[in-house]
Amino acid sequence: MRKWIRYSKFSILSLLGTVLLAGCDSSKFIVLDPKGPVGQQELRLIIISVILCAVVIIPVLAIFVYILIRYKDMPGNNAPYQPEWDDSKVLEVIWWGIPVVIVAILGVYTAQTAINVAKPPVKDVKPVVVQVTSLDWKWLFTYPGQKVATVNYAEIPAGVPIQFVLTSDAPMNSFWVPQLGGQEYTMPGMSMGLWLQADKVGNYFGSGANFTGSGFAHMQFRVKAVSQADFTKWADGLKKNSPALTNAGYAALSKPNNVKELSFSSYPKNLFENIVNKNGGTYFHHMHDMGENMPMQKTK
Repeated sequence: MRKWIRYSKFSILSLLGTVLLAGCDSSKFIVLDPKGPVGQQELRLIIISVILCAVVIIPVLAIFVYILIRYKDMPGNNAPYQPEWDDSKVLEVIWWGIPVVIVAILGVYTAQTAINVAKPPVKDVKPVVVQVTSLDWKWLFTYPGQKVATVNYAEIPAGVPIQFVLTSDAPMNSFWVPQLGGQEYTMPGMSMGLWLQADKVGNYFGSGANFTGSGFAHMQFRVKAVSQADFTKWADGLKKNSPALTNAGYAALSKPNNVKELSFSSYPKNLFENIVNKNGGTYFHHMHDMGENMPMQKTK
């Protein structure tokens, strides 16, 4: 019997070690390799959630193995036979009380994280607003402060809070840059808000996280974080060397297809706002100019 118990303990510890060590090379799991304050807060919440779940799962698995061995019908097993047993107040308090406590703790941490990520990661730096429009099957980024636009890539200054304002001119999608933070939905007629920030210069993988049809698999983009000086130089370079995005050009761009990365020196005035409005919503421009609050929307 002791041999079986030792074997069970060894098996459980080996399984746990394999799961934990599988995450050691975080470069293979970009969600576990945050490069900004929002991603770091969300990783903290993930770790807390895993620990709280392990508090339940590991003892339950251990007890399960123990019961299988302890009460196995075999010669020489002297486990007590209690056919009339059907109640234990102590056990009920344990298997109801512990989950209630765990859910309460997880709820507090989740609420705190949700409140924190709804604010600018850094308050003493002027944020950059980037408007994001999901199309079939591409991403359009417009910069109201710099008056330039890109497709399937976004360039941002490192160390600066970025207020992504999101909508869709196609089926609902989900904007996600795993190393910078969690995903946010893009919906027609809505202008959703998402604060992100990159602490280091580099290229970060982005993708749509909501299935939208045959071209969805290629609906990826990159976020390039550069220094503030390089960001200003990049925006000035687009204004000088890239073509303008016209209304006719946008109409062609919005048709279902996959395209490579594109850059534009300008775009039609109030393009993003008009996209929100034409899909049944009302865009509140003054809310985004404040740079401190989440974008709001009003449905007609």
